[in-house]
Amino acid sequence: MPKRAVMTDKAAPAGGPYSHAVVAGDTIYLAGAVPALPDGTWVTGSFAEQAHAAFRNLAAVAEAAGSSLDDAVRVGVYLRDLGDFAEMNEIYQEYIKGEHRPVRTTLPVPLVGFDIEIDAVLYTGP
Repeated sequence: MPKRAVMTDKAAPAGGPYSHAVVAGDTIYLAGAVPALPDGTWVTGSFAEQAHAAFRNLAAVAEAAGSSLDDAVRVGVYLRDLGDFAEMNEIYQEYIKGEHRPVRTTLPVPLVGFDIEIDAVLYTGP
């Protein structure tokens, strides 16, 4: 099965030598999205501002790969402070919609300089 890498200027630049996404057959793997603007400027405001920025980046990469977050089958959310869990859940529902919600893991991690990172796996098959 062929695979292809996806990069887009509509999302924050990748933070290292990796792709924004990889499409492999009917599956799209989205790399972690952080709260930064497409020009690389970090969003350093409130948790909500950072979460919206990260979700917008994730959605932009999904679109660049020919899909949308509606096709998510797995989402990973990484929080600097698990105290932001309830607020993240509210924001999450603005971006992850549909009758068949994906599975999700939410973990506290020692992020430095930002409050949230999100990755996802999308399925575009029949």
